[in-house]
Amino acid sequence: MNQNIPYSFLDLAIIGENKSTTDTLHDVLKVAQYIEHYGFNRLWVAEHHNMPHIASSATSVLIGYLAGGTKTIRVGSGGIMLPNHSSLVIAEQFGTLNALYSNRIDLGLGRAPGTDQATALALRRNDFNAANYFPQQIEELKTYFKVNEGAKVRAFPGEGCDIPMWILGSSTDSAYLAAELGMPYAFASHFAPDHLVQAAAIYRKNFVPSAQYAKPYFMPCINAIVANTNAEADRLATSFHKMFLGIIRNDRKPLQRPCDSMEGNWTDYEEYIVRQKTYYSFIGDKTKVANELQEFYKGLEVDEIMITTPIYYTEDRIKSVELFSEVMKEGIIR
Repeated sequence: MNQNIPYSFLDLAIIGENKSTTDTLHDVLKVAQYIEHYGFNRLWVAEHHNMPHIASSATSVLIGYLAGGTKTIRVGSGGIMLPNHSSLVIAEQFGTLNALYSNRIDLGLGRAPGTDQATALALRRNDFNAANYFPQQIEELKTYFKVNEGAKVRAFPGEGCDIPMWILGSSTDSAYLAAELGMPYAFASHFAPDHLVQAAAIYRKNFVPSAQYAKPYFMPCINAIVANTNAEADRLATSFHKMFLGIIRNDRKPLQRPCDSMEGNWTDYEEYIVRQKTYYSFIGDKTKVANELQEFYKGLEVDEIMITTPIYYTEDRIKSVELFSEVMKEGIIR
């Protein structure tokens, strides 16, 4: 039995139809202030590029905006796609954030580009092999955060900072790396469910204690849409389902308003693919979501849970995270 598992939030800063980037970013902060009030442990935003309906490309800037508009919640990256950047630049950016918001900044690191190949090359200046150096870049970053009085190149701000660093992943490769480096591990099961159980087992089995963590710390991310009734939750989730349907069809649009039903909006095969890709989605009233989370925990050892809640209307998102927090505060048994 394990009760009161910490719970956190991933905001993808998705721009909805008839909403501007400015509106979206203001809504992200509004939701952040509510989730802080509801007891969420941390808030992360993710690095994406060349996506017209995602407003988190300047991830470090957005983290500063959210940290400045909140008081106690941890704020960080889920994640910074490190091969897109110089390790020195990331050390300086997060050193600056840490100086402004001490003991509240997380640095989650990913290997993938967070975009298409052409944009990845634009970000990486035609370095086709940047991702191959991801482990070495992590070590560089750790070095920049240490005190390096004799080094020719030093990170200011950044040097001497104790910023928690995470490995993010959606495959077993990232599990092995997080275990080898003795780092906490966040898994993107909200869109990549296939390897969750295997990756979690690999991570725990192969974990090597480090100065940062003496034992494994595992946090999967799931989709959670909670409402007063199952029917209302299903209606709100149509925006989420249409978003993934657009990805499958390569017809990406702003987040759509909810509709009464997905019937007629997708084929049987499309529905199957969407539900497979979003397998770890918890949609319903508090009782249904609590029961499904109990089943989720039975086969998985979780230290913290992160949710993402793609709901069109901000007030509905706020209500959903409030209800989810009530589920978590009541204690989930696994």
